[in-house]
Amino acid sequence: MRILIIAPEQIPVPPVMGGSVEICIFAIAKKLARQHEVTVISRKHGSYPKRSVIGGVNIVRVPTGSPKTYLSHVKSYLSGKSYDWIQIDNRPRFLHAIKQMFPHTPVSLFLHSLTFVSSPRLSRKEGAVYLRKADLIIANSASLKRELSRRFPGAAGRIRKVWLGVDVERFRPAKRKQAGSYTLLFAGRIIPRKGIPVLLKAVHLAKKRSSRLKLLIAGGSNNKGYGRQMRSLSKRLGVSATFLGTIPHRRMHKIYARADCFVCPSQGHEAFGLVNVEAMASGLPVIASDNGGIKEIVKHQRNGLLVRNYKHAGAFAEAIVKLAGSRKLTRQLGAMARKDSVRLFSWQATASRLQSIYRSAAAKQKKKGG
Repeated sequence: MRILIIAPEQIPVPPVMGGSVEICIFAIAKKLARQHEVTVISRKHGSYPKRSVIGGVNIVRVPTGSPKTYLSHVKSYLSGKSYDWIQIDNRPRFLHAIKQMFPHTPVSLFLHSLTFVSSPRLSRKEGAVYLRKADLIIANSASLKRELSRRFPGAAGRIRKVWLGVDVERFRPAKRKQAGSYTLLFAGRIIPRKGIPVLLKAVHLAKKRSSRLKLLIAGGSNNKGYGRQMRSLSKRLGVSATFLGTIPHRRMHKIYARADCFVCPSQGHEAFGLVNVEAMASGLPVIASDNGGIKEIVKHQRNGLLVRNYKHAGAFAEAIVKLAGSRKLTRQLGAMARKDSVRLFSWQATASRLQSIYRSAAAKQKKKGG
C-alpha cells in the first residue's frame, strides 16, 4: 500500500524537542515502511532538509504558520499524486479539503486526545460535521473511543481502538541502587492539568514517613510564570525537587534510568499516556491517576498503583510511601511493568493493528466500488 500520513503543523517529524504525537507518527511510520511505501508530510524546520528518507520513510517538509497556511502547502504538494490510504493526525479540520482532493481514497483521522474535537477549537456540531468526512477514526485507547462515541454517536461505528507503543529496545531496565535515596520521576509538560501541585504536596506529605525521597521533574512549560510557581511551591514545601527542563526524546531513556518509580498525577482526562509505557519499558512501577486510558496501561498492584482519589495529595502520598518503603515491591511491580510493555505496547504491535484495520477497510471499499 502507498500510505500518506499528514502530521500536525506545530512540531517537525521526527521531533527535535517534545511532541508525543510526532514521536508516535514517526515510530508507526517506520514500522509500516517495512511493508509499505510510506510518506509523511510535516512542517519545515531549520535543521531539517525539505526532503529526506529516514528509516525507510519518505518525509516531506512544507512551510508552516497557521494551520490554514500549512494545509495550503500540503495541498500544493499533493496535487497530481495518488495513495491507497491517507491518515491525518489530530487535525479534523483538514478532513474536508483532503477528502475533496481524494474522493475515492480512504481517509482516516488518528486522534490522540479530545483536544482538537472539543471547545474552543470545535463545537460538538462542528466536530460531527468534520468527523463525517472520515472513513475511519482511530482512537489511541478504549477510553478515548468511548468518549468520542458518546460525544459523536453518528461516528461511533467508524471508530477503532489502536494502542500506542514504545521502543522496547531503547527503553530498557537499568541497574538500580538497592539502598539510599528513593527517586520519583515525573515527565511531561508543566501545565495545570498534569497535576504538579498535587505531586509536590504528596511528596511533602510522604517525606514525613519516608525521608529519603527525591523528585525529578522532566518537562518544560510555555507559561514561564507557571513553571516559576511550581519551583516556588517545591521550595515552600521543602521538597527535594530537581527541575530538569525539557529533555529531547532521544535522551529520555537516560532520565528513566535515574528513577526508582514513575508518577503520573494527571488531573484531566488522559487518553493514553505515552510516558507511562516508556517508564514501564524502563522497568519502573507507575503510580498514576485512575482516569482515562491510564487504567488500560497501569494495572493496580500488578505493574503499578492506581490512585482513585487522584485530586488529593494524601492519596498519592499513601501510594508513594507504599513503594518507597519496599524495594522488593518496587522490583516486583517494575519487572511486571517491563513484561507488560513488551507484550502489549511495542510499536510493532501498534503498526500491525493499524495495518490490519487499513487493509480490511481498503479491501471493503474496493469491493464496494468494484
